[in-house]
Amino acid sequence: MTPTEQTTQSLCPICLQRLEARRTIRGDQVFLEKTCPRHGRFSTRIWDGEPAFSTWQRPKIPTHPEHPGHAVERGCPFDCGLCPEHRQRSCTILLEVTDRCNLGCPVCYADSKNAGDNDPSLATIEGWFKAAARVGPGSNIQLSGGEPTLRDDLPRIVAMGREAGFEFIQINTNGLRLADDEGFVRDLADAGLASVFLQFDGTHDAVYEKLRGRPLLATKKAAIEQCGRHGIGVVLVPTLVPGVNDNDVGNLLRMATENVPVVRALHFQPVSYFGRFPHAPADVDRLTLPQLMRLIEEQSGGDFKATDFNPPGCENSLCSFSANYLVLPGGGVRAIAGGKCCSQPIPALEGARNAINYVARQWRAPGACCSPATENELAVAVDGAMDLDAFLRQARTHRLSVSAMAFQDVWNLDLERVRDCCIHVMAPDTRLIPFCLYNLTSQSGKGLYRP
Repeated sequence: MTPTEQTTQSLCPICLQRLEARRTIRGDQVFLEKTCPRHGRFSTRIWDGEPAFSTWQRPKIPTHPEHPGHAVERGCPFDCGLCPEHRQRSCTILLEVTDRCNLGCPVCYADSKNAGDNDPSLATIEGWFKAAARVGPGSNIQLSGGEPTLRDDLPRIVAMGREAGFEFIQINTNGLRLADDEGFVRDLADAGLASVFLQFDGTHDAVYEKLRGRPLLATKKAAIEQCGRHGIGVVLVPTLVPGVNDNDVGNLLRMATENVPVVRALHFQPVSYFGRFPHAPADVDRLTLPQLMRLIEEQSGGDFKATDFNPPGCENSLCSFSANYLVLPGGGVRAIAGGKCCSQPIPALEGARNAINYVARQWRAPGACCSPATENELAVAVDGAMDLDAFLRQARTHRLSVSAMAFQDVWNLDLERVRDCCIHVMAPDTRLIPFCLYNLTSQSGKGLYRP
């Protein structure tokens, strides 16, 4: 390979055969390219512009599963469980507690349905928690689906997770029931729910009508208010689709800062393509991480800068970015310095532990012990006077995390990234599957792992 190419492996989008692949660098753009002997050549843009691809990549010293769930037989990605060759421990484990949903979104990872009653039993879920404690001790837990709030016993499931020893439990939700059922929100808080991962695609209803089939902005705002009332942290999670809501990034940032400290984070997810597609998505249908960093800077008027963002210490460098901010009185922000890229490898296990602890601390609501500084106290602190206590109180409560996760689909799948994955779905048989592989489908909609 030339200096402008890096080797990896991928899958054919049509037949799911494993293929040799390469990341080809052309100027400031990078493409994942592969050729299937039966179905031809495929090329997908995966990086576009600054920050430079070469300086963003962050090497890691891998860690391998202590309790592999599947032997290496056919090789990656066909032996997940995790297999002994996986290179990162679990940071977040997803448990899918239902496949039912009260929306019919065209951009759904989970192929959720509006009917059916085949939810896993409490005994089954208890077994999942026990398995998670064995293979991923100390991991953060996300209860997902489907729409988990359709289960009336969701508070009991949260309590079961806490009883199993998991300190941070989050639900992944569209927020409909949270907005309308305060008693249910109270029960979730009493059970020990730390955080809500709230589907939040935009700041006007046209976005929701396009992506979710109905106007939902008022409902989303009501869900935030209910969570704030009962001490549950909220992460706003927009699925970004070019031409639909990529022009709303600045408004989303403003809405997030205006709702701190209830809103703890804004976590962008550029759209990935699952299910049936007659043709491969074009490059204009995708939003790369560097494009998103620049959109954040441009649409925030430079308040949030592309240079604020760092590659992850846990998952593969090409999967995500993040930065932390102190929200000042009046809505301004100040970046909190974080670690920048470096050429020296870092231990993957250390990165996972740091990520677990950071999410558990930042994504939950600030504790009652941490009352925010008054506006006058903070103004003095920011101006450089001596009231350090006021500044520290504000830093504990009025911090906002801004991040993005670029999930992979069958066209841009990179098996090096898969082997570095730390976000794992627990399959019904208790094997752990990297999130992107669990949801992966061929062009015709055939799944690799999802039942």
